[in-house]
Amino acid sequence: MLAKVMSNRLVLATDLDGTFLAGNLQQRQSLYRLVDQHPEICLIWITGRALEAVMPLLADPALPRPDFLVCDVGATVLDGQSLQPIQPLQSRIAARWPGERSVAEAMNVFPGLRRQEVPQERRCSYYYEPGAFAEQREQIERAARDLGCDVLYSAERYLDILPPHTNKGRTLSELVRFLKLPRVCVLVAGDTLNDLSMYEVGFRGVCVGGSEPALLEATAERDGVLHAEGLGCGGILEAIEHFGLLPADDPHRPAVERLRRGESELVMVYHRLPYEEVREGDQIHLRPPSSPNGIIPSLLSLFGGGRSGSWVAWSVDESQYRPPMRFVVDRQCYPNLTAVRVPLIKAEVDTYYKRFSKEAFWPMLHTFWERARFRDDDWQTFQRVNRRFAEVAAAEAAAGATVWLHDYNLWMVPGRLRELRPDVRIAFFHHTYFPSTDIFNVVPWRREILGSLLCCDYIGFHIPRQVENFVDVVRGAMPTEVLARENCAPRFLTYGCAVGLDQMTTRLRAGGREVGLGAHPVGTDLARIRSTLAQPAVRNGIEKLRREISPRKLVLSVERLDYTKGTLEKLRAFEHLLESRSDLHGQVTLVAICVPAAKEMTVYRQLQVQIEQAVGRINGRYARLDWTPVRFFARPLPFDEVVAHYAAADVMWITPLRDGLNLVAKEFVATQGIEGGHGVLVLSEFAGAGAELKGALLTNPHDQTDLGATLAQALAMGRTEAEDRLRQLYAIVEEFDVNRWGRDFLEAVRHSTQFTGPSVSR
Repeated sequence: MLAKVMSNRLVLATDLDGTFLAGNLQQRQSLYRLVDQHPEICLIWITGRALEAVMPLLADPALPRPDFLVCDVGATVLDGQSLQPIQPLQSRIAARWPGERSVAEAMNVFPGLRRQEVPQERRCSYYYEPGAFAEQREQIERAARDLGCDVLYSAERYLDILPPHTNKGRTLSELVRFLKLPRVCVLVAGDTLNDLSMYEVGFRGVCVGGSEPALLEATAERDGVLHAEGLGCGGILEAIEHFGLLPADDPHRPAVERLRRGESELVMVYHRLPYEEVREGDQIHLRPPSSPNGIIPSLLSLFGGGRSGSWVAWSVDESQYRPPMRFVVDRQCYPNLTAVRVPLIKAEVDTYYKRFSKEAFWPMLHTFWERARFRDDDWQTFQRVNRRFAEVAAAEAAAGATVWLHDYNLWMVPGRLRELRPDVRIAFFHHTYFPSTDIFNVVPWRREILGSLLCCDYIGFHIPRQVENFVDVVRGAMPTEVLARENCAPRFLTYGCAVGLDQMTTRLRAGGREVGLGAHPVGTDLARIRSTLAQPAVRNGIEKLRREISPRKLVLSVERLDYTKGTLEKLRAFEHLLESRSDLHGQVTLVAICVPAAKEMTVYRQLQVQIEQAVGRINGRYARLDWTPVRFFARPLPFDEVVAHYAAADVMWITPLRDGLNLVAKEFVATQGIEGGHGVLVLSEFAGAGAELKGALLTNPHDQTDLGATLAQALAMGRTEAEDRLRQLYAIVEEFDVNRWGRDFLEAVRHSTQFTGPSVSR
């Protein structure tokens, strides 16, 4: 750091509130970009805030990271990257401080003072009322001197008791001397009286527009101090020009970055393209996604009926095959939808998604934090890929467009996108579970992630519990004000399941921005299921399954290979049920469809072996010539085959240990409802859908006894009750289908921004 700083042409030492955080949007963007991109600018934040109160700003992706921090009105001096104290400067200040307890006891005798309830280090800060304070001022100053402390006043309301000879100017001078910087390189910027010491020690400076009159009066006769007209960053830019701190030919001189603006009113940003590319010789063919319950078909359906837009997603860019960057997805079904590639090399995809996202964020999000593996190199790749997504999305969006971002793989896109396109509405939908504060806070980069997400105008989750978990995480990272709340009932269960909640936040203010929040469980595509069920091959498949299983009952399980899905726990519970209920032998067959992970995801290999061993053990113990207890499919099945299984099943057994929602449950209910069936849904109460799908039998997947008992209840359920439950479930799934989900979400985004406009940076 020292070598870098010694080469600087300009050292900008700036106050924050009213100065570096103020000014119009264009001026802020211009100054921030200059500081970020210029290799010869050293940035020092010098503020009355404590480090704890500065932390939220350090997480703000719109703000350049400072090289050094001077906090607590000069009582704290830190490296801006590591946040470690600069020694021996910090030790010298600490040695002069008599301690908070001594100062507080001495000041408590003065009724005109009221302690500020803000983070403080090596200082005690107070409010005072000028009228009541005037008679006590001399006594307060004498008491401070007796302690060996200084008194600092500002804004005719605030008072700080500080270590002797400690203020912004003194600490900045010592830091500049320690770094061996020419004083002529330094430009100080402030707006209140507690910034005066920076000018008094002889640095060139600017009092930005709107500064406190007392500061302007005190600096009026000082050479080298500019009283600027521009507010905040505008005043700092004025001073850079006024003092000629950057040469006229400097390529980094302030300029507003311009990007090509597109024509799409809705830009869908997802980590994958809405189809799969299959290479046959030199030809590339497109086919629908093979995942039986993926979100892609649901999102694609939003572009039916001629809706126009862009779909931004990654594509592996190989040297032997250079696909077009932009093209129409499907001229017949989606004629106005353009796919836009974010070209990545295979190594980036493997790191960004298949390793880092799945080994670091996925386990943490699903509360398996002890499985998370955080690597800084992978984080750098993750950020780099997210920046590319943001740049492509920015170039596709029309003026005032809505950019809809999807899931945790794109956490860092909002911050960069807001910087590039402050005019657009940024909406984010979190498809996975969002955990509580104590789980999320294991992430080393949690503040950066929150800073980026708070650049959104609207953030949606599946259920209220996930909304409130997010709010609690934000509240633990920065000052947060809840602006609006609403009751969860009757749309969602309140106390009836593990993820229920009675009230949720719908709007908050944090990090200088207002953000709308909402619960929007993804719906399923009923039209797609109806058309699938109408296919002759599917009808034949349903009858074939029924003939193969009958007269036994078919229990169906469909999920991806993942430790969060509870497949192994389910198999153990099924084995225990067969062990304790001999009357079920030959009466029930479990069909388990487990879609394997990509071969690069080595984290799942051991789990697959354990599952296969469990299946083998159960069948080895209980199979007969005419009965196999478990039919296990470790491969993806085409959607039409999955739907046939839904229709033929008597019980759908979905038991994730933790899940954001679970679309499989809804697809089963939709299929059974369309067919007029009476299948029973057994659903984990730790799945998001458990808070929405009233009529399901909820089960605790962490309790083997409860898993077996609830399955047994479903198998024994009478037809009348099963039909009643299915009618209740189908009414929910039919009303809140994927089209309703998309409309409701986009309407919530529009409503959230109609009064405030896009939630632009400070």
